[in-house]
Amino acid sequence: MYPPPSASPQQTSLFPYDEAGHIRPYRVPIYRVTLVRESRLPHTQPQIRSSREAAVLFRQHLGAVDREHFLVAMLDQKHRVIGLNTVSIGSLTASVVHPREVLKPAILSNAAALLCCHNHPSGAPQPSQEDRALTKRLVDAGQLLGIHVIDHIILGDGSEVYYSFADEGLLL
Repeated sequence: MYPPPSASPQQTSLFPYDEAGHIRPYRVPIYRVTLVRESRLPHTQPQIRSSREAAVLFRQHLGAVDREHFLVAMLDQKHRVIGLNTVSIGSLTASVVHPREVLKPAILSNAAALLCCHNHPSGAPQPSQEDRALTKRLVDAGQLLGIHVIDHIILGDGSEVYYSFADEGLLL
């Protein structure tokens, strides 16, 4: 009466047989993961020795942005900067950040340590409860992977206004 329905493209991948009844081999996708340099940022010294130096580097990269940005600086064992990565660009009051996205550039660049930073466009660098919880999650995830999260810096108004979790003794 009615012809049997034909398989949709989604259904054909569910059935590993071809029209003759032979098993089709599964084809495993092969990927290559790379880290791509977009540009360079001139800086006075390659090694970060303090939270203040890190804040200056992050401020230089960010400039005067009107939304919240979350950045990471990947460091080698001697705390020389390997590179910077923008993890997330959010809204005026929030930025979505997950440890997976923070640690991905560190893994790809073979970093030994990380500096995290985000800005508060409102101007007040005091950390929120979410900032504190995120910092703890990042430190824990970094320990699991053997990547030391040295500091999480929050930039406020001006070039020198910042909050450092390490300066407050919250990171070891």
